Amino acid sequence: MKFNPGGGANINKMMKEAKKIQARIAEMQEELENREFEASSGGGAVIVKVTGKQQIVSLKILPEAIDIDDMEMLEDMVLAAVNEAIKLSQDTVSQEMSKITGGLNIPGM
Repeated sequence: MKFNPGGGANINKMMKEAKKIQARIAEMQEELENREFEASSGGGAVIVKVTGKQQIVSLKILPEAIDIDDMEMLEDMVLAAVNEAIKLSQDTVSQEMSKITGGLNIPGM
């Protein structure tokens, strides 16, 4: 086995690059957490906005979507819009992080 005296330089370079990636990830996470994602259902009768943290920040229901005799349909529209907004948020966060990490699966990201 040969001793490679220049090996330490490569490790230092890798560590610097890892710190740059870590900083870019933190910056992207903050940006995405504050970004809003919107989805609707029922032809726009229900509109939901969530953040990149998957927190609902807005829920709008058009009055014509409310039918006292069919509350189940309204409930289904709300669920569909919420789930779609969350999925959009999660997919966007995942895609943006993948761009930074080069597709590496980093736990917690």
